[in-house]
Amino acid sequence: MDESDFKLYNPAPGRSSARSSIHAATSHMNSPPLDLSIVIPSYNEESRLPKTLAAVFSYLRSQPLHAEVIVVDDGSTDRTREVVAAFQEKHPELRLVSNGENRGKGFSVRHGILEARGEIALFSDADLSTPIEEADKLLAAVREQGYDAAIGSRAVNRSLIEVHQSMIREQAGIFFNHLVRWIMGIRFSDTQCGFKAFRLERTRIIFEQQRIERFGFDPEILFLAARKGLRVTEVPVRWSHDSATKVNVAADGMRMFLELLLIRWNAMRGFYPGTQKVKRRVAPNL
Repeated sequence: MDESDFKLYNPAPGRSSARSSIHAATSHMNSPPLDLSIVIPSYNEESRLPKTLAAVFSYLRSQPLHAEVIVVDDGSTDRTREVVAAFQEKHPELRLVSNGENRGKGFSVRHGILEARGEIALFSDADLSTPIEEADKLLAAVREQGYDAAIGSRAVNRSLIEVHQSMIREQAGIFFNHLVRWIMGIRFSDTQCGFKAFRLERTRIIFEQQRIERFGFDPEILFLAARKGLRVTEVPVRWSHDSATKVNVAADGMRMFLELLLIRWNAMRGFYPGTQKVKRRVAPNL
């Protein structure tokens, strides 16, 4: 990791940034095609973003990829935008998009994915609870194995969990997964890991139809992927619990359960049109 990246923005308590505004993104109309877009939804992440962005750019420097990084500001009230602005001085491939107000993680991911210009879009939590280097596994599944999407999983191989959640959180997660399987009819072991990659040409439609704006959006996009006949694989990844997590087990857990019911209700009311399978493009013979 480049130490200068990490020190580029180091907010000091009680001090405001000298930068008063964020420069508008440069026009990308004539930009070359991109291999990868990394989307990072962020809400009040001034303390975690410097380390995260430094790690992401260090990773990208080691990869033969044309890439962009998109930070989606979800109505932050701290100096999240100033963090991004400081990094943009060294990294023109970094973009900031704003929700204008706090809308939720699901809305932020959708916004970032629909803004993405890469062949593949990968979203990651702002705390990098899954190290960015694990992206290699997801990209290989999409680019080399032909999957339309690859989702990081803590449950496929729990020995890869480096820092566990509390017993209550782990059991709550297992119980929620049983609900997802029962209500949604999708058979993944872990839908909630915040590390997923998508081939945009084939999967953009599921984000266009996504309606859940907060933490319950993951089952919805996987439910939509199944309805579209998309190929999704679950990939075991390293993961560490961050004690600063913004997920409240009780309040958010109840809301996510209700959102599962809402997804089913939305499907019954025809809110997810065009259930036909997405046609698979056949590669030409070379």
